[in-house]
Amino acid sequence: MSKIVFISGPCGCGKSTFSDALARHLAYCDNKTVYIIHGDDFHAGFIEPPQERGDFFVNGEASDTVLWEDILKFNWGCILDTADRALSRGMDVIIDYIIEKELSRIIELAKKHNAEFFYIVLTASAEILESRIRSRGDIDMINRSLFLKKELEAMPENQGHIYDNTGKSIKEMVNDIIIQDYKFNL
Repeated sequence: MSKIVFISGPCGCGKSTFSDALARHLAYCDNKTVYIIHGDDFHAGFIEPPQERGDFFVNGEASDTVLWEDILKFNWGCILDTADRALSRGMDVIIDYIIEKELSRIIELAKKHNAEFFYIVLTASAEILESRIRSRGDIDMINRSLFLKKELEAMPENQGHIYDNTGKSIKEMVNDIIIQDYKFNL
């Protein structure tokens, strides 16, 4: 039986780093190919023209000319199509992206493939999130991250799926999640 592991959480909570470590762990333990989908890779695919013509090497933000709702719709289409293809080939899939309203679509995909579904919402203290974002140089994302932290932690469907990784190493996180996988299974 294939697995879908969906990892959500605010910016700076460690979704990508954790996803990579969990994928290596699952591939080793299950001796099976794991396909990782980093949702931010799809967002990074939008290259928009610069706001000021003449500077070829400076591009604008995708949201300068493309509506955020259209970006999300496109990204989710890519994520679901890619996960569907990987599951069709018998692979396990790990998806890391911020989820707000799309949980039912991932659950439907798991049912379609008779895949076991795990849902994890990573979080950390506000101080840790801010520190991680500052170290990446994405200070514009701090307010968005803190907003998402509150929103995701308050969503009823996330209760029982939240994992606070404040002060945890990646190895500790993987061990905690593997030991408690029943908690994160839907």
